[in-house]
Amino acid sequence: MKIAIIGTGNLGHSIAKGLIIDNAFTTLYLTKRNLESLNEFDGYKNVSITSDNIEAVQKSDILIFAVQPAHFENVLQEIVPHLTEKHVLISTVTGFLIPRMESLVGDNQFVIRAMPNTAIAVGKSMTCICSNTQGAKRVKIAEAIFNRLGHTLIIPESQMQAATVVCASGVAFWMRLIRATTQAAIQLGFDAQEAQELSMHTCEGAASLLIQTGNHPEEEIDKVTTPKGCTIEGLNEMEHKGLSSSLIQGMVASYNKISNIKKEQI
Repeated sequence: MKIAIIGTGNLGHSIAKGLIIDNAFTTLYLTKRNLESLNEFDGYKNVSITSDNIEAVQKSDILIFAVQPAHFENVLQEIVPHLTEKHVLISTVTGFLIPRMESLVGDNQFVIRAMPNTAIAVGKSMTCICSNTQGAKRVKIAEAIFNRLGHTLIIPESQMQAATVVCASGVAFWMRLIRATTQAAIQLGFDAQEAQELSMHTCEGAASLLIQTGNHPEEEIDKVTTPKGCTIEGLNEMEHKGLSSSLIQGMVASYNKISNIKKEQI
């Protein structure tokens, strides 16, 4: 596959790493205004670094857009004269809806939205995908790319805003929980490195249990809680302090922020 990442910032950087590690391309073009931050990709076979979006588009079939929402319209206007029937457009841009993309590039283009997260750099992204009518004919391509870099789920575009919060912003929420459990472990007597190691691998194990068994979280919680035990004591104290409600309220706040971004674009 001839792939270009248009706008290789934090997310684009992570996608590039994942593609390179998995050798998931024939050629890979990475574009950015400031190329110094892409120096680590110098020397990789079949990887080209450029600030010229048009060059990247002309030499690629699959275009992954990872630019800021405020810049996306200008980028599309710049490249639209160079789009052909071969191009598959995959947008990772938050809040930029498919109808708006179609208004700029035409509804005859294969348009797909994908919402990965930065865990794509280590092949562990949760990526949600939706498309326009034309894009549905090429959605398997997007699935193939992102399944090699984690797990994918096809959803309607109406759920993409929520998926952005749960999956993309969700990485930061889980990082904060890992940091909190690390701090608790330090208070309980472990040094910082040991504390983080304990927190990270316990988190990974909990997720793996659910992925492999398909069980509900409460079913696994029941297995480690005993009457008058230390686990239920800790869980109840966390709930008294608002753990679940704080998480839910934070995610709803993130969702509402995306709504405000969309309104500013109109």
